[in-house]
Amino acid sequence: MQGTNPRAARIAALIQRVIASNMESTLHDKRLKNVTITDVKVTNDLQLAKVYWTTISHTGNDEGERKRAQTALNQARGRLRTMVGAKAGLRLTPQLQFIFDEVPGEAHEIDDIIVAARRRDEELARMRANAQYAGEADPYRHDEDETEDKIESLEHEDKDEYNEYDGDVVTVEELEDFDDDEDAVDGSDDDPVDPAELDPQSTIDGAQD
Repeated sequence: MQGTNPRAARIAALIQRVIASNMESTLHDKRLKNVTITDVKVTNDLQLAKVYWTTISHTGNDEGERKRAQTALNQARGRLRTMVGAKAGLRLTPQLQFIFDEVPGEAHEIDDIIVAARRRDEELARMRANAQYAGEADPYRHDEDETEDKIESLEHEDKDEYNEYDGDVVTVEELEDFDDDEDAVDGSDDDPVDPAELDPQSTIDGAQD
């Protein structure tokens, strides 16, 4: 069972400090240059210490770097255990087990995904802001445009029917001449003359003729 008592927690924190400081100052192994100790868990019986580590450069993605670091830690296990025992003053120093920590790598990948998604969103926003239609300002027709076209078409049809005339166009002068002709016709249609009203002599002369 892993450390759930205060003493196991204190020893775990001590092991983490000792290993981290000696990797930099004592081991001098290039394979451990980017290695970071992320956590240490000690069992309640103090028999085993699980040491979790990762790499600063890019956790877990460089498989070759990860394997080289794991090999270097395993090779330095004895020396590091001796350093921990000397520093902690323990009668029995826990065995060290180095385990690659997947969590920081996954968190780093999630951060990369979030950053990439944010950059894509910003780029799309800039493209939308700078976008211009080819040709018309808006090449797509909308429902209101079709309604206006129908109204204009009906208005034109009404005007055409109102202005439509099958015969010739009559000018104002022709209308005035037409009125004068009607007056002339009306003037020639006088009432019949009563023969009794005529001059007798004129009647005789007319009969002789």
